[in-house]
Amino acid sequence: MELMFSMAIGSVILIVAATMLRSSGDGYERLGGNVASEREARALITQIASDLATANFHKDTLVEKSTSTWTVDKLGFLSLQPAQAQTDAGRIGDLCAVNYYIKDLPMGGKTVRCLMRGFRESKDVFAALRAPASSPPAVAELFKPQVAVDDKPQVAVDEPIAFGVVSFEARPRARDAAGRWIDWVKNDTIGPEALDIKLVVARRELVGKLKTSSDWDGDGNANLIGSPSLVSRNKNLEVYSTSLRFGNRPSI
Repeated sequence: MELMFSMAIGSVILIVAATMLRSSGDGYERLGGNVASEREARALITQIASDLATANFHKDTLVEKSTSTWTVDKLGFLSLQPAQAQTDAGRIGDLCAVNYYIKDLPMGGKTVRCLMRGFRESKDVFAALRAPASSPPAVAELFKPQVAVDDKPQVAVDEPIAFGVVSFEARPRARDAAGRWIDWVKNDTIGPEALDIKLVVARRELVGKLKTSSDWDGDGNANLIGSPSLVSRNKNLEVYSTSLRFGNRPSI
């Protein structure tokens, strides 16, 4: 009887210890996922800020506002880039083209929504600027997504710079005559003074559950990412917002 009593107490202690260890492990996993999401978001914002700091406005600058449930804006602009950012063959100056957009990529048998960064070297940019007027304009073509093609290998291929990005918002802003911030109205001569950037990033545990593009859109019965209006209450999503100066406003 004493032996059975001792074994029963020992079993209870083991169960309690296992429960505490599991809870501790889950907490560590959540914390690790939060840190990873924050680190990736910071790196992304740093990259966008660097590109925008030397931006030059062109009349074909791309600022496309999304109409989907979860915002997936598109952004494309000309930017001064250092020599080491280009290849020797593609560098004839420092004016390059940069574009950002959302794309779903297949990874490990599932779909992961990523923020892509496209980069066109100065050789392509100057060729587009010298090109005769056409429709669509040559500069606008620089901001189109570019992917690898098996029979036509390309030097510049867009790359994902952030994974698990549910939403990317880039809204241009300008100051009115009174110095107040207002929405920038697209025109051919004066660019925006700043862009309001907002990212919604899925935490690691949620990314593992989103298998298809429909899951990332929040469609169907199993809506795991919820509604954009409730994003601040969703424990599986991280929201990052900032305003970044658009570097150089004169037109080209």
